[in-house]
Amino acid sequence: MRGTRATTGPDGTPALVVVAHGSRDPRALSTVRALLDRVRELRPGLPVHLGHIELNEPLLPDTLAGLGDTEAVLVPLLLSRGHHVKRDIPEMAAAAPARTRVAAPLGPHPLLVEALCDRLAEAGGPAHDLRPSAVVLASAGSRDPESGADTGHTAALLAERLGVPVVPAYASAAAPTVPEAVRALTAQGYRRVAIASYFTAPGRFATECASAAPWIASAPLGTHPAMARLLLHRYDETAATWAMVPGSVSLASV
Repeated sequence: MRGTRATTGPDGTPALVVVAHGSRDPRALSTVRALLDRVRELRPGLPVHLGHIELNEPLLPDTLAGLGDTEAVLVPLLLSRGHHVKRDIPEMAAAAPARTRVAAPLGPHPLLVEALCDRLAEAGGPAHDLRPSAVVLASAGSRDPESGADTGHTAALLAERLGVPVVPAYASAAAPTVPEAVRALTAQGYRRVAIASYFTAPGRFATECASAAPWIASAPLGTHPAMARLLLHRYDETAATWAMVPGSVSLASV
């Protein structure tokens, strides 16, 4: 299924192009490919393609070139707004012959909270009746304030779900760092501080953040079933609003 050549669905619906960031860690590419296989299982007949912003093939411009002048919805495999969502992906799409729309990033959304909770349980948290006293939501980080707002929104949703404080923290480009957040919570008397890995796939940032865990650290979101459902949800909400001049590109609102 991974090598499908179809560019539109049997009823003429737009193709889905999942836009991943790219990583030097080979586990990231294998994880993303497995996630796309889950999407295909949920929506047989929908052409599902992969394009990367950088570091891995296929690169997004190459994927779009292969679609010709057909229609496609680009869904960023990214968890918040930022430069890639606002500039890089739309600019690559605008330069391609395909008629495209760019969906909102995956987060914030309750399905991400579902995946985060399950990953924490798998790491030995709530499922073992050892509920964390506080959680650090470890994210890649961005200088874009809207990215921080999106991550903060997810942290608030996760705190509501778990019933404990959740502090967003970052691997780069924003404050606090994950170690700083852990130290601050420990200084406030929290003894079981868990790190919730808010990354789509394994990689350097996810590994570095997990190493700062004083108690448990969850795995990246990866191929959790909620991720596949969320990719299709972003596709559906964008495809449903398809009303554009051929050749134009628009960014769907969150």
